[in-house]
Amino acid sequence: MTTDTLAMEIKRVEASRIHEVDFDNLVFGRHYSDHMFVADYINGEWTNLQIVPYANLSLSPATAALHYGQAIFEGMKAYKNEAGEPLMFRPLDNWARFNKSATRMCMPEVPEEIFMGGLTELLRTDAAWIPTAPDTSLYIRPYMFSTDAYIGVRPSDTYKFIIFTSPVGKYYSKPPRVKVEQHYIRAAEGGVGFAKCAGNYGGSLYPAKLAQQQGYDQIIWTDARDHEYVEESGTMNVMFFMDGKLITPATSDTILNGVTRKSIVDIARHWGVPVEERKVAVKEIIDALKEGRLEAAFGAGTAVVVSPFGVIGFEGTDYELPAVTEDSFVARVKNFLTDLRTGKTEDPFGWVVKA
Repeated sequence: MTTDTLAMEIKRVEASRIHEVDFDNLVFGRHYSDHMFVADYINGEWTNLQIVPYANLSLSPATAALHYGQAIFEGMKAYKNEAGEPLMFRPLDNWARFNKSATRMCMPEVPEEIFMGGLTELLRTDAAWIPTAPDTSLYIRPYMFSTDAYIGVRPSDTYKFIIFTSPVGKYYSKPPRVKVEQHYIRAAEGGVGFAKCAGNYGGSLYPAKLAQQQGYDQIIWTDARDHEYVEESGTMNVMFFMDGKLITPATSDTILNGVTRKSIVDIARHWGVPVEERKVAVKEIIDALKEGRLEAAFGAGTAVVVSPFGVIGFEGTDYELPAVTEDSFVARVKNFLTDLRTGKTEDPFGWVVKA
């Protein structure tokens, strides 16, 4: 699509901050590009569409989002091809999921032309910020929050939608150690587990902190009722490769429908690899580990891309996973995704979009 018909004001920075960033040593989520896209929802419509210099926000102490958590977000990435053109990966999937989250949180949907128009113009404006070294990318954070200065519990009448970007390196520097959580829960049926709302992440911090104190990097969440079935891991969907098959929990109202997750599923089927999307019992995974049938367990997500686990802790025992080999499914799918996103290989799915 083009952004030419989208009425948008563009205010550029007087001087770029890009020289302040060491692009050879990028830390995830610490640096922010020069500009951001902003829009306001007022009187039932989106207005004040602007590209402006990245800056702090001024908010009332009574801003509704700060009290009642009416806030949602997405995570996306941009890359460059060999011609230096900015590339987006499945952006319409993120737009659709953003609006699904908005509906669940009683927030207005963002029209495609505003979401994609603002995103495209922002990437063109800050194209110089897209890194090109291996394992780097430009992380994109679209988010929306309620802005009514009112502390009664009801949906806000006004909202702010913002997109900002951040040049990033690897999320995990080494294969994460994960622990199967058997007490705390991330989501329950009928809740908001499928939505990318702020509260999901706030509620995960304490159990993750406890796991980190025990020497783990993250948690494998299990079902809220019996803690028998695998759901997610930290900020990732969870996938397993065993017995020659890719196995992953089926998405539900407790599991986020990850864009990276469904891309891996589609790639596996495209390659003729058997795929099972179903309930995955913790016992099934531990038995496969003990019997040497589990080739890999890994997280899949925008931030981590494909992140093989090094250890799974369960009931006081740490189970080490086999090292990932270059010819394994995990290595092949990670490399293929990277080549797709950077335009180095043909895209048979039509997922890659030029900004």
